[in-house]
Amino acid sequence: MIKNTQSLPFKISCLVFITNAKDEHLLIKRAKAPNKGFWSPIGGKLNMDLGESPYECARRETHEETTLLVRDEDLHCFGYISEKNYEGTGHWLMFLFKVKKKINRLPEAINEGYFDYFSREQISALNIPKTDKTLLWPYYDSHKSGFIGIRANCNLGLQNKLEYTEELSMQ
Repeated sequence: MIKNTQSLPFKISCLVFITNAKDEHLLIKRAKAPNKGFWSPIGGKLNMDLGESPYECARRETHEETTLLVRDEDLHCFGYISEKNYEGTGHWLMFLFKVKKKINRLPEAINEGYFDYFSREQISALNIPKTDKTLLWPYYDSHKSGFIGIRANCNLGLQNKLEYTEELSMQ
């Protein structure tokens, strides 16, 4: 039996991957924690008080951040990442969604940050979180049409070593 040595809040969220007609990815340079100062896909926490589902959260966050309206049929849930002890502030369960619709404009800046488009090759050179570089984007590349589950131990005590386990992989 694994003993939990650190009691931290557990947060459930969605990350939403949107592309334009050139297949460039829409990213936000975050002005707030988590990941302040980093480029990231859009997304946010589920409103658990209202019983919001991951699909409802992905639709809401997409509209709030970009004004793009999407339906469940416009979304493909391609996986999840469970991060234990991320930045020492909490545990995260993130559902990963790819939007099938293309966006044709750059959204206006919001209080959470500003937007830009990047080719997949450019993203690797951006200032992105370590777990995005080592887990999120490589698994997006290989599983965006299938489904993947990942567990990542982000414990600060691992001294820059990220431990992860692939739980499920289907295509």
